[in-house]
Amino acid sequence: SLSFEFSAAVAQTAPAAQTPAANQKIVTDGPVLTFAESKFDFGKIQEGEIVKHTYKFRNTGNQPLLISEVRVTCGCTSPEWTRTPVAPGEYGFVTAQFNSTGRPGQNQKVVTVLSNSVTGNTHISFIADVAPKGTSTSATQVAPQTQPAAAHAHHQHTTEAAKLAKK
Repeated sequence: SLSFEFSAAVAQTAPAAQTPAANQKIVTDGPVLTFAESKFDFGKIQEGEIVKHTYKFRNTGNQPLLISEVRVTCGCTSPEWTRTPVAPGEYGFVTAQFNSTGRPGQNQKVVTVLSNSVTGNTHISFIADVAPKGTSTSATQVAPQTQPAAAHAHHQHTTEAAKLAKK
């Protein structure tokens, strides 16, 4: 969580300069894509939910970084990303949106980021534990609850029949 606070603070205060600050050590010749985190866990979600997560990255190289494409493994995941060149020392993002409809159970998805980084293609991933439709994400639902509801429904039915009989 410290990296998020740091990157958010720097992103707000840093001017869009082409040169890195004096305290930043840039040693690699060329652009370098460096993610603050490469894995994310959505935890338990309900089937049908659409969730998204934004992965922040920094160009730790000494030349502008450009993401050319972001590939996903299935149609359930849709990406967004910084489409303009990211100057050395500056920040960008890749967002992965996951649609859990029809995907109950444990889901692990890999997103491949293609760029001009000297490190080559970069992989980021997420996992989501999708509770099937009609179930709760908590374990409080128990079968005996259906018995009183059925008896109650039967009682209402009798009352309606009695009202009709009076007419």
